[in-house]
Amino acid sequence: MSLELFLFYLASAVAVFATLRTITCLNAAHALLYLISSLLSIAVIFYLIGAPFAATLEVIVYAGAIMVLFVFVIMMLNMGKQTVEQERSWLNPVIWIGPGIICTVLLAELVTLLVQKERLLETVIVTPKEVGISLFGPYLLAVELASMLLLAGLVGAYHLGRPLTQKQPGSIK
Repeated sequence: MSLELFLFYLASAVAVFATLRTITCLNAAHALLYLISSLLSIAVIFYLIGAPFAATLEVIVYAGAIMVLFVFVIMMLNMGKQTVEQERSWLNPVIWIGPGIICTVLLAELVTLLVQKERLLETVIVTPKEVGISLFGPYLLAVELASMLLLAGLVGAYHLGRPLTQKQPGSIK
């Protein structure tokens, strides 16, 4: 078995495990850490199959920008004093072992790939101009729908997490 094939299967296993943990975690912050690990492992897979630009976009767009949005939503849903104690318990190093191991495996894979001189798969160079033409050409509707979906999710999270006052305008009491 070649090194690239082994790394592909390892990244795939990490992606599946991290995605399952994202779905099954009851704590939103822990699920967020596993989701970031899953997205990073998908970026490694993109790099392995010869799409370094797609891997870079995966890291920048998903593991970077969208995860920042999720962090802000989690901060908006902060429920007060009871969550302060819960957040203090998150500083326990034991909680970070799972995501830490996954990220270490992915970092080792990335270093191995960067050190390796010859590649079995040829990379196809896709320029940012080609991606921009595709996104704002035939995929314009999909890009706009995705942005509307993200905005609707953010507005919905704010609506669910806002503090309730004694008397809401328009409420019947």
